[in-house]
Amino acid sequence: MECRVTWTDHMTFVAETGSGHKVTMDGPPDLGGRNLGPRPMEMMLAGAGGCSAFDVVLILQRGRHPVSGCEVVLKAERAETDPKVFTKLHLHYIVTGNQLKREAVERAVTLSKDKYCSATAMLGATAEISWDLELRQSEAAPAA
Repeated sequence: MECRVTWTDHMTFVAETGSGHKVTMDGPPDLGGRNLGPRPMEMMLAGAGGCSAFDVVLILQRGRHPVSGCEVVLKAERAETDPKVFTKLHLHYIVTGNQLKREAVERAVTLSKDKYCSATAMLGATAEISWDLELRQSEAAPAA
């Protein structure tokens, strides 16, 4: 896996991933940025949420569970001194489906946290990680 990060101007950086996607990151105005993109640490938080959500959806789909939506709302606390690593990370999963079984979704989240999610595994080296789950029922599809 590769990524190239290039400084463009002010405190703006463009990351080009090995898969050819570009993401602009920027700093806050008080540090010379222009607020043109997320902060690098916000990208790490988003990556953790994306990694875990990917796992949860894939595990549920492979188990033929009727999942139709998945959101992860993340809240993080950081150390007060440099390096300002994450010290606490909470993931709130909102999973939607047609009569999903709570046990199946809890199993998917646990597998993501304990086995598959590389991002949360790395962040877990400095952060206490917790999670909770909210299940939502899918709206019934309208009759054709």
